[in-house]
Amino acid sequence: MAEELDRWFPRPPCPEAARRLGIVVGGSLSKGLEVKLDPQTVIEGLAVGRYVVIHGRTGRRFFSIINDVALDSTNPLIQKTPPDVSDPFIAQVHRGTSTFGRIHVAPMLVVEAGEEEPRPVKTVPEHFSEVYEATPEDVSLIFGREEQAGYFVIGEPLDMTGIPVTVNLERFVERSAGVFGKTGTGKTFLTRLLLAGIIRQRVAVTLIFDMHNEYGWKSQDETRREVKGLRQLFATGEVAVFTLDEESSRRRGSKIDGAVYIGYDQIVPEDVDGLSILLGLSDIQVGALYFLRRRLGSRWLTRLLDEEDPLEELQEALERGILHGGTLGAIQRKLGRFRDFGFLRPEVPEDPVQKILSYLDKGVNVVLEFGRYGNSLEAYILVANYITRRIHEHYVYRKEAAQGGRGEEPRPLVITVEEAHKFLDPAVSRHTIFGTIARELRKYNVTLLIVDQRPSGIDPEVMSQIGTRVTCLLDDEADIRAVFSGVAGAAPLREVLARLDTRQQALIMGHAVPMPVVVRTRSYDEAFYQAMAGSEKSPEAILEEGRRLLRGEEVEV
Repeated sequence: MAEELDRWFPRPPCPEAARRLGIVVGGSLSKGLEVKLDPQTVIEGLAVGRYVVIHGRTGRRFFSIINDVALDSTNPLIQKTPPDVSDPFIAQVHRGTSTFGRIHVAPMLVVEAGEEEPRPVKTVPEHFSEVYEATPEDVSLIFGREEQAGYFVIGEPLDMTGIPVTVNLERFVERSAGVFGKTGTGKTFLTRLLLAGIIRQRVAVTLIFDMHNEYGWKSQDETRREVKGLRQLFATGEVAVFTLDEESSRRRGSKIDGAVYIGYDQIVPEDVDGLSILLGLSDIQVGALYFLRRRLGSRWLTRLLDEEDPLEELQEALERGILHGGTLGAIQRKLGRFRDFGFLRPEVPEDPVQKILSYLDKGVNVVLEFGRYGNSLEAYILVANYITRRIHEHYVYRKEAAQGGRGEEPRPLVITVEEAHKFLDPAVSRHTIFGTIARELRKYNVTLLIVDQRPSGIDPEVMSQIGTRVTCLLDDEADIRAVFSGVAGAAPLREVLARLDTRQQALIMGHAVPMPVVVRTRSYDEAFYQAMAGSEKSPEAILEEGRRLLRGEEVEV
């Protein structure tokens, strides 16, 4: 009988390296598929987030992710009156017949028979299609190989030790990306991994606002083990470190390339506008800043902070009611906070933004350490907004000049900011440059890498523009909803996210991966240091050098 069925309905060949798990017994494209496990399949060996491949009758292979594991039985009375399984024979009779395991899987991609290019899934396999565990070849087919230019190993799938999963970094930097997770889940280490990959593959240049001094030189993990910063990791000049606090950098032994100081006369009202909520500035007071800048000129902030300055130019405006005395006093009192920031000075000898841009334009990645000022959210937002606004203006100018044939396009730039919800809050994002950059996608070759523990605090419009989302464990329902906003078929993935470990696990979805993947991230250790210290040349560059050698041409060593 079985031979007759196979003659009329031939099944695809069984993959030799894969282990069969069970068969499809129901489901739908929108809600996922139900798989009855074979008696020999140990249900305890299957975890949420693991990959399986369903082999359809027509030769299609459906790449799917497990999002639920359950126990089932043919007789509901078993739950009420379970049999006596003290006898091993009785237990063996029931196992796999009247009682069995069941998994729920979500099909994500399909490979047609005779093809190698995965496509979005638009149908489902038929009843009794066989389900196999994914092999290393399956994972490589879907996610790519480390040897391919622009691909970077981020970790390995859950319960699939030794099988690398790569992220397409060229696509990662095409749109703004985010790293999310509750405090203590390893967001900083994961972000450092991604930044190291971007620097290693040279797909973009990066500017990192290092709020807690963890990216530039060296830092410590939670076990007090010393770990290398990006400047140590890439010791051949790819990374430069600047600081707002030279004293802090000296104490920590950080090797810096210079200090950043900002002059009062370099600050304009737009730089303060993004701080309005933190400083308690009302809309009227924010509007008055622009009036004060027009009346007092470029030294407007210096004069407002000078308690001895009579501000004679404002007397007429005060008398005529154009400017209220209470408003002026409140502004002076609230901006007095700037006197505590040692990096702000009445005059500075050079433009700090031009100094940073000179490095970025040469392809050197820049880390800006905040030292003790990292504990001040006002200082962090002021400096990040100040520098980013001017860099964005520079990139807009160069991009438009390139479009007009009057120059080359600037290198793609990724700006990394922590505590991103403070910049991208719905009430603030429209007043800071970061909201503008997120909405522009890659229009001017500038994107964001935002790191945050409260994605629910980010403007939903901005979240919808986040191309790749790397999410560690979250337990707040509002944060989980925010991470999945705008993601098609997100419902099955919510359970996967809820089951992540608190350390070294993340759900990656979006622009840089062909389908969602749960990974155990690679360790940031000596093995990783050695991998980053390898050849800086891409596979294509090495291949081209080989061709030139065969032609007898000289190559640069």
